[in-house]
Amino acid sequence: MAEEKHHHHLFHHKKDEDERPAAGDSYGDGVYTSETVTTEVVTAGQDEYERYKKEEKQHKHKQHLGEAGALAAGAFALYEKHEAKKDPENAHRHKITEEIAATAAVGAGGYAFHEHHEKKKDHKSAEESTGEKKHHLFG
Repeated sequence: MAEEKHHHHLFHHKKDEDERPAAGDSYGDGVYTSETVTTEVVTAGQDEYERYKKEEKQHKHKQHLGEAGALAAGAFALYEKHEAKKDPENAHRHKITEEIAATAAVGAGGYAFHEHHEKKKDHKSAEESTGEKKHHLFG
């Protein structure tokens, strides 16, 4: 363990005294401009797997937002239905608002459904990118 490798990240380089250029190695203005960058090589499969997992997480978040939107719009539609019965003078306005809220609830539910399937697709792609095939009974 006498020689340990030090991994330096981008913009955090330590320059040893022996790596500094000699006086004749500098460029025209006297400043040495080259530096060694050490990077870790990540295999393409792991990088692709991480990208799919990140997308899966984003789709899950969007799915939950769609579900919350559907819940809120559905609750508002029920409230407007109640108001239509309670306030007969403005019943027509409440019925129209109820229909609009119900339409919004259906749209938000459809969006949540779409995101659910995108999440499943990314999950499947992530599994395939690792090269492992999991055997499921029905899918």
